[in-house]
Amino acid sequence: VYVCAQPVLQIVRLTFQNHQGSQTNQSAFVDKSKNTVTYHVTSPTNHTTVVLFDSKNGYVCYKPADQNACYLRKMDDWDLENVQISFNLSEHRNNQTKYYREFLGILPGRQANAGSLGEAIQTLCEQTSIYWVRKGDGPGKKRLIYLCIDICFPSNVCLSVCFYYLPD
Repeated sequence: VYVCAQPVLQIVRLTFQNHQGSQTNQSAFVDKSKNTVTYHVTSPTNHTTVVLFDSKNGYVCYKPADQNACYLRKMDDWDLENVQISFNLSEHRNNQTKYYREFLGILPGRQANAGSLGEAIQTLCEQTSIYWVRKGDGPGKKRLIYLCIDICFPSNVCLSVCFYYLPD
């Protein structure tokens, strides 16, 4: 007797206003067999950025639209919580959206070895350089924000992830 469990791959589409008021479309691909959630965030100008949460290997990977680079950091407890909420999409959503901002400093001389990062990141970042990033308090007065990615989670939490270069 063959019993079919829940689907391995779920797709959720969200439309939201980012913190600047622009309409943004987003699709979340939840793959329970690989323990990954992949967000495709499409801007009003039709450019798609990919954010991959790989809880199997413990990484978050960002692949900005129109760039030949990926940015990588280790998952923290907050990331794991949001991945769990994505896995359990029936969880109650409240009506109040909360907006947060996170700053990630790009470590220019620190490229990651793709072979040690797991299949999901290798596939996403094929043929591109992968740079480590670390959370910080912001770029300060002497550094410019390089780019920001807005992403919303099923829990009605929206996050603006902003990158800046750290000195060598």
